Amino acid sequence: MSQPGTHLARNLRNRHIQLIAIGGTIGVGLFLGSAKAIHNAGPALLLAYGLGGVAIFFIMRALGELLTYRPVAGSFATYAEEFCGPFAGFVTGWSYWFMWVIMAMAELTAIGIYVRYWFPDVPQWLPALIALVVLYGANLLAVRVFGELEFWFALIKVTTIVALIVAGLVVILFHVGSFGATASFANLWSHGGFLPFGVVGVLLTMQIVMFAYSGVELIGVTAGEAQDPQLALPKATNGIILRILIFYLGALLVIMGVVPWNELSPSVSPFVFVFEKLGVPGAASIITIVVITAAASSCNSGLFSTGRMLWSLAQRGQAPRRFATLNERLVPAAGIHASAALMLLTVVVNYLVPKEAFTWITSITLIGTLWTWGIILVSHRNYRRAVHAGRAPASAFRMPGAPFANWAVLAFLVLVTALLALDPDTRVALYVAPFWFGLLAVGYMRLKRQPPV
Repeated sequence: MSQPGTHLARNLRNRHIQLIAIGGTIGVGLFLGSAKAIHNAGPALLLAYGLGGVAIFFIMRALGELLTYRPVAGSFATYAEEFCGPFAGFVTGWSYWFMWVIMAMAELTAIGIYVRYWFPDVPQWLPALIALVVLYGANLLAVRVFGELEFWFALIKVTTIVALIVAGLVVILFHVGSFGATASFANLWSHGGFLPFGVVGVLLTMQIVMFAYSGVELIGVTAGEAQDPQLALPKATNGIILRILIFYLGALLVIMGVVPWNELSPSVSPFVFVFEKLGVPGAASIITIVVITAAASSCNSGLFSTGRMLWSLAQRGQAPRRFATLNERLVPAAGIHASAALMLLTVVVNYLVPKEAFTWITSITLIGTLWTWGIILVSHRNYRRAVHAGRAPASAFRMPGAPFANWAVLAFLVLVTALLALDPDTRVALYVAPFWFGLLAVGYMRLKRQPPV
């Protein structure tokens, strides 16, 4: 039986939080999306990931300051309501829920794509359905199960990327193997220059680059279930920039140093290509398993975060009351049921438009992501004002560069949103956004007209 009014269990340990933070920055966007991004920007893709990484650093430091001020499961939606108003909290909570539902659909789509490497005759929607059912069942268990799953999922991804970097550096520095004669960091500027498609090529990759960083803010949702949030959350936040340098820039630098960027296929993961060419036995199968793991990890996080966000919204009276209950394992099962049911649309999308599914879904996801990151920055700015006015206690974990960094990163996020219009495939997100935010406005007005319970 579900018991209303109980609290989420603080059963996520420090090691869970650290690996969840790492897992949030490493996903299908890197393993799968980087193939097309390299094809569109060449070595200058490093600039795009670097620029995006700087923006993410400031966003996460802003979130980290808010989290140490008040570690709650509602996280940025709660802060948006407190420092920007009830409507901002309503829009942020529902948009983040929507973002993770769609993102999970993207990751399920990736699972369907990669399972077909071994079973080309299997319809793309079937592996996606099986993965959803398994992860749905796991998320109905205790939060510790989610933490353990994410710990091992993240460990697999980290081990793979470190192995790629180490093997690639050996090839580049000592000229061993079949790539030894041509492997060199000079490949970064010897095939059409470092900017083969100019600045426009870099800008056109910002959509997939920022999608790759989606989920990094997930540590905010874990705040309500962290055993020691004042210690674990700042530590995880501080490590983000280092992880970006190692896992994104480091991996891409080595990949394009081992193999000239123009020899990489836009339809084949560069990780699969490089490991296969390095002569690793069963390389393609190994990396395919890792990519499926990365996608499953993100979908697992999606089910976790959507359930918690619906629970938080319902606690504040901004979602149906049935979502405000927890089951006997202190898990918001009602929210997980509803989110998983909507994720079943993945099966329909992959049946109707299997080729366009991944790009369409990732583009729509980015709208919710950009809104969430933007509201974190605005909430942080208003929190600082409240601190100066004596209305809120100061946090010892402070974001550097405020308020100028807040406005600079907000401008960058607006630019990324505008760039979605340049590509017909990503433009679909700009069609969905007005409908979604209009729907939220109508929902909020109806909510305000309801008599208080």
